[in-house]
Formats: sequence, structure tokens, C-alpha cells
Amino acid sequence: MSTGTHPITASPSTPTADAGRRDFIKKGAAAATFFSTLGHSGVWAAGSDAPEKTEVKIGFIPLTDCASVVMAAELGIDKKYGVKIVPTKEASWPGVRDKLVNGELDFAHVLYGLIYGVQLGIGGAKKDMAVLMTLNRNGQAITLSKKLADAGAVDGASLAKVMAANPREYTFAQTFPTGTHAMWLYYWLAANGINPMKGAKIVTVPPPQMVANMRVGNMDGFCVGEPWNHRAIIDGIGITATTTQDIWKDHPEKVLGTTAEFAQKHPNTARAVTAAILEAGRWIDSSLQNKIKMAETIAQRAYVNTSVDAINQRILGRYQNGLGKTWDDPNFMKFYDNGAVNFPYLSDGMWFLTQHKRWGLLKDHPDYLAVAKAVNRIDIYKQAASASKTPLPPSDMRSSKLMDGVVWDGKDPAKYADAFRIKA
Repeated sequence: MSTGTHPITASPSTPTADAGRRDFIKKGAAAATFFSTLGHSGVWAAGSDAPEKTEVKIGFIPLTDCASVVMAAELGIDKKYGVKIVPTKEASWPGVRDKLVNGELDFAHVLYGLIYGVQLGIGGAKKDMAVLMTLNRNGQAITLSKKLADAGAVDGASLAKVMAANPREYTFAQTFPTGTHAMWLYYWLAANGINPMKGAKIVTVPPPQMVANMRVGNMDGFCVGEPWNHRAIIDGIGITATTTQDIWKDHPEKVLGTTAEFAQKHPNTARAVTAAILEAGRWIDSSLQNKIKMAETIAQRAYVNTSVDAINQRILGRYQNGLGKTWDDPNFMKFYDNGAVNFPYLSDGMWFLTQHKRWGLLKDHPDYLAVAKAVNRIDIYKQAASASKTPLPPSDMRSSKLMDGVVWDGKDPAKYADAFRIKA
């Protein structure tokens, strides 16, 4: 999108000059009208759609699903939208949270539920936050230790039987108390009759440290993003008990997060960065060759720091469970899928709040819809979708059926949260 004028070389008195001026005025008026229809007057900041901040730091955790952020920078797609993305490798989700809140990071590849937790002040930090887009769907998993698998626990049902027959303290790890992995782990355990708050010990471990902790016997299982579940299989210390797409097909996962203050002060930058990452996601999903190149890129030490073979199978939907079973999963990690992945559905954000309430992280029911409307910046997303030619869905809400057959559609979140038999 151009932010300047085209030079008119003819003399001001010539018909060519008049036509050029008329053409420019017409184009400028059309552009201004276009942006005003997108629902957020701040986008046409000071009469320009140029990014207010042209170099931005985006924090990421070493996980496969940081790929669209990394590839937007590596491929130079960011420059097309007038920004320079500087991916910044972080050690833990609490570190990402703190640096977002204090302004050390402009944006982050971040857990959906983390943003909502900060918005509501769960766990201490409280600040108005913004979700600009969903970065990916699917592609996480729950790993059980090889020792537990050898005892017969290879899925949720058999895990419940083993735990009942051999009482002791069973330890499971997630990556952040309000985050996606905690919610997938809790939902899966509860769906199999295990109360995660009473029947197990739950600990928080940064994603890259999961495999090392399981190797030394610190945990019986963990929920984390790839490539760390497949890495546990390669290293012979764990097995995949379930994938998160089997818990909730096409679930939202990481988001592009920032503070509400940053989005307010830098609306054009927020739009440009979102558009660049949308285009990078489209590039990843568009071909087998691009996925392989992505795997080779993010496997490097600067990013995920693992072997390419730990990444390149599951991004193609080629799964193994570590016990000899292999399968092709059509619901593998996706970054774009013709734009279906990326829209920040209000119902997606609300779902995490229902689980925060279910597990006692929230004492009272919040105004679910109001919180989602405040956090999920659909206005900025629509601008970025237009700039990147990304299709939009027909509604701000969507409906999904989870592993236990319960349907989530966002229509009555308080009733939904209260209806679970197993809860805090």
C-alpha cells in the first residue's frame, strides 16, 4: 500500500497535470473511504497508513508454531508492508508475559490463554491486552513417559486405570497456568475421569525443558507444542497419548499478542505486522517444499534449536506414537488454510475464560463477550486481511464439538463453564 504521491512531471497548466491531480485526489479519497469503512478511525493515523513504528521486536518461544513470525522476517515479507520484524527468542512464557507488559517486546507469539489471563489479572500481572490474529491451529500433543507406557498407560482411558490401580503422586507438566497447554491437559484428564486439581500434581515447565525433565524422571506426562512431543519419541523417553486436535479439532493455539496500549498508539504498525504474518502463514501452507524449507529454517539454533527430523514429519501430518503405530492426520498444524486459521473469533477467546472459571483461576463469571470484544481486535485483523487478500469468515463466532461430545458455540458461556462434572 503506497503512502506517498506519484510525481507529476508535466507543467501545472497542462491537461496532463490536471488529470494527474484528479487521479491522485480520486485515489486518495477512495483509500481514505476504504480505511474508514474498516471500523477504526485510528488506522488513517495523521492522514497516512504508514506504520508508526517500522522496526518491531516480536518475542517467541522455541516451538514449531513460531514459524509464521520467523518466516515473515526470513523471507522479507515484512518489508512489503513497511516494517522490519526482529524475532526475539525467549526462555519461558512468564518471561514473554513480563516483557510484553513492560514494553520490552512490541508483540509476541504467545499462548491464547496467557493474554486473557493478563487481561483479567490472573496470577498477578494485569494490563489491557490485544489479540491481533490466531497464528496456528492444532499440532500440540500430550506425551506420557515410556515408563508409564510400559506399565500400560498409552492413552487417557488406560492412564486412568493405571493411576487407579497404582496409587501414588503422578506429576504432569504444562507450560503456563492460564495457557493453552494447561487447558488441553486439564480437559483431557477430566474427560478420562481424572481431576487434575485433586488427582495429580501439576507443574509448570518451559517447552524446551520438557524432554530433559522427563528424561530424568521429574514427570509422568506433559502437554506441549511441537517439536517436543516428537523429540521425546526420537529420544526414546516418551510416547504420544493423544494430539490436541483429537481433543478439539481445529482448536486455536498461539496468537499474535500485544498490549492494548501499543495497538492504540501504533494501529498502522499492528495492521502491517498482522498482514505480513498472514502472508507468511499462507506461504507455509501453500506447498510441501515451503513446509520443508520452513522446518529447515526454524530448526536452526537461533530459533527452535533442534534437528530438522524432529519438526518435518508432524508439520506434514505424519504421526507416530512411539509404540509402533503410525498414521496420517489431516488435522495437523496449519498456519493459514485459506484464512480459516487466523480469524480471532470471539468464541475462541471466551472458551479460555470458561476453562479459567472451571478450574478456579477465576472466582466469578466475567462478562465473557465484553472481555472478548475488548481483547480480540477484529477491526485491525480485518484491515490486515484486506491488505493481504485473506478471506474473512461469515461470523465473529464459531461452533465446535470437543472430545467429550460437548458443543461449544459461545452462546451461554456461564452455563457451559458450570456444566462440567469435574471442575475445581
